[in-house]
Amino acid sequence: MDVAVLGATGDVGRQVCTQLVERRILPSAARLQLVGRADGASGRAAYGLRADLVDAYAEHAPLIDVAMDPSEVVADVVVVAAGRTSPTHPGANTDRAALAADNAVVFAAYADALAAGGSGSEVVIVVSNPVELGVAVMAQRLGRHRVIGMGAWLDTLRFRRELAESLGVRRHRVGGFVGGQHGHDLVPLWSSVRISGLLADERARAVATLRGPRTLDTFDQEVAAAQRDLLPLLTTDVAAAFALVETYPPDLRVVCRPWLTHQSGAKTASGSAAATVDLVEVVCDGRDIVVAGQVALAGEVEVGGEPWHGVLGVPLVLGPEGWTHVLGDPTAPDESRRLAQVGGRVQQLTAPWLEGAV
Repeated sequence: MDVAVLGATGDVGRQVCTQLVERRILPSAARLQLVGRADGASGRAAYGLRADLVDAYAEHAPLIDVAMDPSEVVADVVVVAAGRTSPTHPGANTDRAALAADNAVVFAAYADALAAGGSGSEVVIVVSNPVELGVAVMAQRLGRHRVIGMGAWLDTLRFRRELAESLGVRRHRVGGFVGGQHGHDLVPLWSSVRISGLLADERARAVATLRGPRTLDTFDQEVAAAQRDLLPLLTTDVAAAFALVETYPPDLRVVCRPWLTHQSGAKTASGSAAATVDLVEVVCDGRDIVVAGQVALAGEVEVGGEPWHGVLGVPLVLGPEGWTHVLGDPTAPDESRRLAQVGGRVQQLTAPWLEGAV
């Protein structure tokens, strides 16, 4: 399969391209298309990135070419990493509405071009934020089963890592998913947690110990309180800030550790790219695999007791033709309540930018 990376020279896009080649996801006969803008810095950098990748991986690199216009994008899998990103400095506060206004134009331009000149079977993986808006805009134009946001998979991998760290085991022994909106509005699905080697009652005791008496009904307040405690340390003792994060419960660490990484100026490009390349590999592999992702739902999931219509992160089955169905396991009551809250916020974010919106 051929892969196109929109925004290939950005922090995440460059990492996606590098990992695709380094992990040998694409055979040498496949094509990797680096997509930039002719009127921007990426118009020059894309050619330099191509030369650098060929220099580094000449023995097994795929065919690599450069595209400068949405109409030139041709691939089986399209990774959307283009657009404006959030600021990265202590105290930076991302204005999601402003970010949405800027990136909605980018999402629409590429979606329209693919709808007009694409094969009609491309699978689109949205990385750019707001992920949910990218999924909503592109799914409306291309078909919802062909579009998935990688945010819920990245959050899922983080959740599993934090659980594994608390349990003292390797991440591959821990299952469980994160849904909702990527970032602060994620929904840790504690009811989905599985731990290899533990019986059901042992697992229940382990989860209860890790989670304590907390519920997701107060998760927003916990996140806000943690960030208030961490923010002063960013300018005085960053090491102490990261040490403080280690004292939090696993689900709170899933939100706070990447937030702190971003605020420190380091960004989270490596982790974001690794999760994205995981999804590309699934699509290219030809098998159906259970992952998590933001998708446009049409009643497949009940949230707050009602069939949900709109974009939301959920566990699902992904394969070579996109996602096929959502895992139907019932969520715990506090998970369902939080999903409904978060879903409402996602709808407020995406509604103004969809075709036909009033």
